[in-house]
Amino acid sequence: MTDTRVSTALSRRSFLRKGALGGTAAAASTLAAPAVLAQSPLVMKMQTSWPASDIWMDFARQYTTRVEEMSGGRLKIDLLPAGAVVGAFQVMDAVSDGVLDAAHSVSVYWYGKNKAASFFGTGPVFGGSATTMLGWFYQGGGKELYEELTQQILGLNVYGLMGMPMPAQPFGWFKGEVNTVADLQGFKYRTVGLAADLLQGMGMSVAQLPGGEIVPAMERGVIDAFEFNNPSSDSRFGAQDVAKNYYLSSYHQASEAFEFLFNKDFMDDLEPDLQAILRYGVEASATANLALAMKEYSSDLAKLQDEHGVTVHRTSKDILNGQIAAWDTLIPELEKDEFNKKVMDSQRAWVEKVAYYELMNAPDLGLAYEHYFPGKLKI
Repeated sequence: MTDTRVSTALSRRSFLRKGALGGTAAAASTLAAPAVLAQSPLVMKMQTSWPASDIWMDFARQYTTRVEEMSGGRLKIDLLPAGAVVGAFQVMDAVSDGVLDAAHSVSVYWYGKNKAASFFGTGPVFGGSATTMLGWFYQGGGKELYEELTQQILGLNVYGLMGMPMPAQPFGWFKGEVNTVADLQGFKYRTVGLAADLLQGMGMSVAQLPGGEIVPAMERGVIDAFEFNNPSSDSRFGAQDVAKNYYLSSYHQASEAFEFLFNKDFMDDLEPDLQAILRYGVEASATANLALAMKEYSSDLAKLQDEHGVTVHRTSKDILNGQIAAWDTLIPELEKDEFNKKVMDSQRAWVEKVAYYELMNAPDLGLAYEHYFPGKLKI
């Protein structure tokens, strides 16, 4: 982006803020204009990394609804799907450059800039859940490390916040059964981020593709197995039409959260209360998103089984142990980078303390479930 485009974008934002949110001295001296401008909301252009039909667009809408209502109409969000302005993997650059004001994505999608991006969602699994790692982001030093990576190391003009902690991602979709690490050898598999390094280490050939490109790639034979994220997203783009074996549970992406990106200049130019609404709207949407996810993910999993003939499996312990072994091989390579090591040291310290409490305190919910719904769990 040229300096002229940046300057133009900032001038537009400054004008909109001053006009829509309270007016300048010049505006105050005009009798007719302020009444019009005061009623005009500031429009924030926000693109997601998701197709228009994905449930994650519904999650993004839950955010925009909360922001618009909390702002009393002073902020309006123009929410766009992947590809409307830039590709799914390009939203970080677009927000940093001011082409977009904001984005709803996941940090692993800018993994190509720096592998450390993957630590903020799809890094090594030391024993903590996505909720554990969201706690690390906000209370364990993760947010400060994220800012060091984005603003200092990469020089990006952004603020980033983490939203809904995602349920652990399934290992994914296969045409036949896979029960051992040996069964995985040679598979052409779709995933993203450090999961690509991990599964390549287990003998798979990996392609990193946006969600909207997965089924076409499967149909063309570019890949022959894949994961995306959850039963609702997977079924909406037709995963069940190209594979019938769905493997739940995995260590390849077990602690991801949504990433909310804001252009730093755009955010800094807002009134403090509107900045707070954008920030705390992320927290509010996390609760709403998780409630909707629990409803829809479970319903869609049942539909995949009952209406589409999909066989749901739990990933075998042999494969899970193979994933841990692959992480053990990958981690020392990652630690050769000083910043990578600093992030992982921080995460390990957090997980050792927090997950100890979580795991020791957690009752055996499977035992209770099996008692009341006998024979349903495949464990």
